[in-house]
Amino acid sequence: MRSYRDLCGIARALDLVGERWALLVVRELLFGPKRFADLHRGLPGMSQNVLTQRLRELEDSGVLTRRRALPPGAGQVYELSDRGRALEPVLLALGQWGSPLPPVPESAMELSPDALVVALRTTFDPIAADDLHGSVQLELPGDAFHLTVNNGRLNAVRGEADADAVLTAGVRTIQDLVFDGRKLDDAIRAGDATAAGDKAVLRRFLNTFNDHRRIANLLP
Repeated sequence: MRSYRDLCGIARALDLVGERWALLVVRELLFGPKRFADLHRGLPGMSQNVLTQRLRELEDSGVLTRRRALPPGAGQVYELSDRGRALEPVLLALGQWGSPLPPVPESAMELSPDALVVALRTTFDPIAADDLHGSVQLELPGDAFHLTVNNGRLNAVRGEADADAVLTAGVRTIQDLVFDGRKLDDAIRAGDATAAGDKAVLRRFLNTFNDHRRIANLLP
């Protein structure tokens, strides 16, 4: 790995996680361990060779670890170490800083599931949430996240749990609902989404993301 050979802590951090794709690998592991194939699926623009190299570098740097998958899984999985998990606020701050920037013309049309949930966390507006206390289960194709709003904070974990409302849709549809102001009823009528449970909580949840119309103009 190349080094800036600079004593500054920022430079020393970038020595470990400043290579291209490195922080996006960390993003894909924020919500739990993944197999190599799952990581590559979330980062389709990254070649398998580069992914292998970044995983090796991040493991050598102590940012992630590799272990055997727990039964009934098989093979190996990668997960963040304590030092890797400490990068979460850094990634959220970068997401907040980068959201207003226009995407390059060839940007993908759809976020990865993990990138979607990170985007929800970085654009969540506690003022818009006001006194909302509730939970929403996001059911995505092949994935699921449990989101909880409490005391002006949005928390997210991968998996399924009892929730006040359940929203089942593809990532692109959720992008439209959150960032483009698409109406929930319109998505349901079009067959792009289904909703169960307390729809009032779900509608309030979908309106707790700040500057969604401005960000919508920047998304492909």
